[in-house]
Amino acid sequence: MSNQLFDAYFTSAPMRAVFSDRGRLQSMLDFEAALARAEAAVGLIPEAAVAPIAEACVAERFDVAALAQAIATAGNSAIPLVKALGQRIAAVDADAERYLHLGATSQDAMDSGLVLQLRAAVALFESELAQLAEDLAVQAERHAGTPLAGRTWLQHATPVTLGMKLAGLLGAFTRQRRRLAELKPRLLVLQFGGAAGTLAALGEQALPVSEVLARELDLGLPEQPWHTQRDRLAEFAGWLGLLAGTLGKLGRDLSLLMQTDVGEVFEPLAPGKGGSSTMPHKRNPVGAAVLIGAATRAPGLVATMLAAMPQEHERSLGLWHAEWETLPELCCLLSGALQQARLLLPGLEVDAARMRENLDLTQGLVLAEAVSIALARRLGRERAHHLVEQCCRQAIAEGCHLRAALGADPEVSAELSAAELERLLDPSHYLGLAQRWVARAVAEHRATHC
Repeated sequence: MSNQLFDAYFTSAPMRAVFSDRGRLQSMLDFEAALARAEAAVGLIPEAAVAPIAEACVAERFDVAALAQAIATAGNSAIPLVKALGQRIAAVDADAERYLHLGATSQDAMDSGLVLQLRAAVALFESELAQLAEDLAVQAERHAGTPLAGRTWLQHATPVTLGMKLAGLLGAFTRQRRRLAELKPRLLVLQFGGAAGTLAALGEQALPVSEVLARELDLGLPEQPWHTQRDRLAEFAGWLGLLAGTLGKLGRDLSLLMQTDVGEVFEPLAPGKGGSSTMPHKRNPVGAAVLIGAATRAPGLVATMLAAMPQEHERSLGLWHAEWETLPELCCLLSGALQQARLLLPGLEVDAARMRENLDLTQGLVLAEAVSIALARRLGRERAHHLVEQCCRQAIAEGCHLRAALGADPEVSAELSAAELERLLDPSHYLGLAQRWVARAVAEHRATHC
């Protein structure tokens, strides 16, 4: 539901327009106009009835407040809309009004209308995701060799690069884009089954009308109506949940890197952004908050869509109704998170010097693995691990650099020269395949055309 105070923060304006009252009404009206054209095309209704019907199918001509009141007693939005539409048509051409909504049911108009809205939503997601992925690719390449502390269990581990962290996200977004491309043909299909799914009211013309109607709306024609088979919508909701999780991962890591005690990466500055009502010094990760918030809210909405799947018989009571606001809310929520992510990435502020300072906080301990592996080739794994572990404990106890503790150990210094130790304890020499992962992720992104 639209909320003027929070919409600009949590929702993108284009997605809110898709799922606005006008958007909902117009999508159902588009279905009704297309149905008239399809039925006229196969000779089921007079061609003369099409124009009066189509010309009345303009959302702005309907009283949303009156329709909302009528929905409270009608039980769905199509019943009062079709009634109001019929009255408008009858005022111009009473004969044409007789052919409105012929053979269809309320759920046909609402579900097909929803699919038209989802098609617009998918197009927005595709565009935003492609641009977000490119933003990530640019930053990943830029920082492919920028070392920072890897963190496991929230503790310093071996060094990674910022580019590698971003490349991991880029790979996830590339997979999300591909998943969306794969599910589109299953999602963007016509719903047209009449009262109980048989289209009996249209007789032998039922399938020809369905085929033309699908072409009119540029939707796929499914093998049968899907009034109570909701896997298509649930699959899309699941995809939105996955997207929320990936965006949440971006927001979580960025917010952790922005902590005062870490101070390695920051959201771009903007007037009035990230301040506090009482603390002038604050620089809060307000964009990351939206990403984390969306990742927190989305699972519950996805769960509602999954819970609504076991719908009764041929038409559902209550479970169908549970979908009406849930899926649009998911779309709007994710659009806002994507919008915030796109605002964050191009202007990321990276403090490489602070990253190096943080790498040095443990005075070489994060490179203990590198030394242990080098020694293992000469002394064996178990002996090497024991020696380096002892030196690490000594360095911690004495507050000295690991280099000093290693150099003072006669067994270590007999195997590794001062120059070798210096190299082994340099983070830039222990980045493994980090830069290759960046190149591979960027190549996969650039090869993805969807």
